[in-house]
Amino acid sequence: MRERLEKIRLLLLDVDGVMTDGRIIYDDRGGETKAFDVKDGHGIKLLQRAGIRVGIITGRQSAVVDRRAQELGIELVYQGAKDKLVPFLEILQKTGLGVEQIAYMGDDLPDLPILRRVGFAVTVADALDDVRPHVHYVTQRPGGRGAVREVCDLLLKEGGRWDSVSGRYFSEPH
Repeated sequence: MRERLEKIRLLLLDVDGVMTDGRIIYDDRGGETKAFDVKDGHGIKLLQRAGIRVGIITGRQSAVVDRRAQELGIELVYQGAKDKLVPFLEILQKTGLGVEQIAYMGDDLPDLPILRRVGFAVTVADALDDVRPHVHYVTQRPGGRGAVREVCDLLLKEGGRWDSVSGRYFSEPH
């Protein structure tokens, strides 16, 4: 596992069911609400500090996702991807990375074409059962409830990058 994780340079995320709990809430005016876990966001920032890029590939289109991506400094954002393999292949070309350098988190059937190709495939604890046989790791936490942070920490710790990004939090006060 460590050897696999040391190669990762990009974490790609599905949104609904991974970054969120999968629920979509509409208000009376047709606005859409999604809840994101702040710990997931901090995990993403830690990955970025360690030199690991983060991207989003989602089948739905949502202004909320654009806002969250902007807040987190995520530049690779592909929404409305009915065939997620199309943006994945574009990302490979754009970044010059090999599939072994990419981790992907997905939770449902549309994620399988990517999960079956990447160097580190992950699904969440509450994912569709049919996805589980195709991944390297199943999180203990459900989507939208710390699953992304769990994977960020795993990538950092097992990939040998944890101390470089966490040290400042453990150092003695001046």
